[in-house]
Amino acid sequence: MTYQETIDWMFSQLPMYQRQGKTAFKKDLTNISAFCNVLKNPQNKFASIHVGGTNGKGSTSHIISSILQEAGYKVGLYTSPHLKNFTERIRINGEEVSKHFVVDFITKNKYFLKTQQLSFFEMTVGLAFEYFATQNVDIAVIEVGLGGRLDSTNIIYPEVAVITNIGYDHMQFLGDTLPEIAAEKAGIIKQNTPIIIGEKQDAVVDVFVQKATQMNAEIYFASDKQYDYESDLLGSYQEKNMSTAIHAVKALKGYVISESHIINGLKNVVQNTNFKGRWQILQYKPLVICDTAHNKEGLSYVMNQLASLSFDKLHMVLGVVNDKKLDDILTLFPIKATYYFCKPNIPRGLHEVDLQSTAENFHLVGDTYGSVHEAYLKAISDAEIDDVVFVGGSTFVVAEVV
Repeated sequence: MTYQETIDWMFSQLPMYQRQGKTAFKKDLTNISAFCNVLKNPQNKFASIHVGGTNGKGSTSHIISSILQEAGYKVGLYTSPHLKNFTERIRINGEEVSKHFVVDFITKNKYFLKTQQLSFFEMTVGLAFEYFATQNVDIAVIEVGLGGRLDSTNIIYPEVAVITNIGYDHMQFLGDTLPEIAAEKAGIIKQNTPIIIGEKQDAVVDVFVQKATQMNAEIYFASDKQYDYESDLLGSYQEKNMSTAIHAVKALKGYVISESHIINGLKNVVQNTNFKGRWQILQYKPLVICDTAHNKEGLSYVMNQLASLSFDKLHMVLGVVNDKKLDDILTLFPIKATYYFCKPNIPRGLHEVDLQSTAENFHLVGDTYGSVHEAYLKAISDAEIDDVVFVGGSTFVVAEVV
């Protein structure tokens, strides 16, 4: 198979959560455990840091990776979803896994993957573990895909575990209350392993303390101690992620990480890891910003950041997926703006007319467009030099413009 044929096969084998939604979600570690046994358990051949949470886990993972790279370590980084190319999910020191490795791995294991009906996510996790093992990374930063307790990544035994925060997202899988969601995410807390909680939230703090006590795990709340460092990651909301990442690397035992490594790691996150999509500036005059925030908590941070900017007019290119609770998020968006409603090019994208109709209930006014690209070009065309264009609402909308 060619690389494209390989990726197409992976995408088509079973519904993938990011594209299809709930039908693709599998609450079971049986498949990934069986697959890793066939692979001779590559996840046990390298050290790791496990990063979960509702918001900020991608940013936190990249920051941790950057700091460790500055300290001279060979660092694997597994994240999801990707923006443009599948290979973005699996990197070592910022370099994406080769297409050749992906093709060889899938070809070699295709019979097992097909026979056992592994999900896209399960086969991708196995691929990442195998790659990091064969490349002899010093340590790998592994981002949880969804939840924690039953996420496919949760067969690792990390040096440190991280849970950034808890918010209302993926409730159809994880529970209807914050304590229920927290309990699922707390499933990554391992025996005798330090756990870093990014934000001390009254509603869930007891869930984490009890789980940590049960597992004899030292627990630290990053929000108890703030750090004042500069970073190339823009957006004031990144301060919490920076603090969480610093706590994580400081909790590592047996690794030499100096103050200068932390300082340089924070300053060079984008350069070291090739990070995209978080308060990313696409151009100036007019200022064009994109951000992948897509749930209530994440969008709250981003909309507050947007409100702090000075501009003449605001142009909002907006698209979402069809399982999003619009009543929860549309209240966050500014009324004084021109909207360009569009549908991300995936099966579970919400039709632009449906989005426009619901948005009007929140006094968000604008026209509809047949694609993200068309909406984006119209917004850029309409914007004057002192205006701001914002692109977001979904990872998949951002993916089509970066």
